[in-house]
Amino acid sequence: MEILQSAARSSRKGPAEYFTGTVWVDEIVRAAEPSRVRLFRVSFEPGARTAWHTHPVGQVLHVLTGTGLVQREGEPVRPIHPGDTVFIAPGERHWHGAAPQNTMVHLALQEADANGVEVTWLEHVSDVEYSAR
Repeated sequence: MEILQSAARSSRKGPAEYFTGTVWVDEIVRAAEPSRVRLFRVSFEPGARTAWHTHPVGQVLHVLTGTGLVQREGEPVRPIHPGDTVFIAPGERHWHGAAPQNTMVHLALQEADANGVEVTWLEHVSDVEYSAR
C-alpha cells in the first residue's frame, strides 16, 4: 500500500495549448503498471474550458462544485451541476468547462491505452461553439 500525501502534490495551471481561460489541474492518481488509471481534479474559472479532445479508453467526469458545460460533437451544449456524472465513450470528440458566470470543479477519471496515451488534444473550442445553446 502506498499513501501519497497531499503536500507531495502541487496544482499546475492548465496549459494554454489545451485550455481557454484559467484552469488548475491537480493530479490525484497516476497508478503504476499494470493499472493505467488516471484521476485529476480540474478547477475552471468562469468561461474556462478544455479544447476539443478524445480519450482512447473513454473518460468519466464527476462534478463537485459549480456549474459547467459539456458538449459531444454533433450534439447541443449541455449544463452539468454538482453530483452529475458524465460518461464519455472511447474516441468520442468532446469538450467541457465552466459556465460563463460560474466556476466549476470536476473529477476526471480516465485510463491510458497500451501505448500510454490518455488524451488526444485537438483544436480550441471557439467562442461561438462555447456560446451555442
